[in-house]
Amino acid sequence: MTQKIAVYPGSFDPVHFGHMDIAQRAAKIFDQLIVAVYENPKKPLCFSAAERVAMLETALADLKNVTVRAYTGLTVNLARSVGAQVLVRGLRVISDFEMEYQMALTNQQLWAEVDTICLMTRYEYAFLSASLLKEVFMAGGDISQMVPPVVQEMLLRKREQRRAAGGGEIPKLSL
Repeated sequence: MTQKIAVYPGSFDPVHFGHMDIAQRAAKIFDQLIVAVYENPKKPLCFSAAERVAMLETALADLKNVTVRAYTGLTVNLARSVGAQVLVRGLRVISDFEMEYQMALTNQQLWAEVDTICLMTRYEYAFLSASLLKEVFMAGGDISQMVPPVVQEMLLRKREQRRAAGGGEIPKLSL
């Protein structure tokens, strides 16, 4: 019997409870889930790929059929190389659907054997985004209901490292 392998790609900068919820639910559906950390997304990053992998490994340590790895290049190429048949994506709000639909069609064009499934975020996480939680953190807000302790610790360390190096604050939006 063939194992059902899925890839859950993202930047995860940083991982939050919404990401973890999607990973936990996908891990129940598939024999193996690979959480794939995209090394160089087109957005400002707070954490290196290695740091994001480490925080995900800690946050998802209780999921025995989940592995975490960094990657570059096309997600479908990663999926093909690990024998995955499915890409897992999370949908928070209706506006996410248009982008996810376009990516799913593009990925199918690139490799017809891959399918994309979208898991709807749970209601309590629908507002969460990595950008938003970084901004709340930098403004002194409580993010304990948004991220696991490992992420809070890493954000605190990152802020101190940046301050010590004279690099300023963690990038924020407009909250």
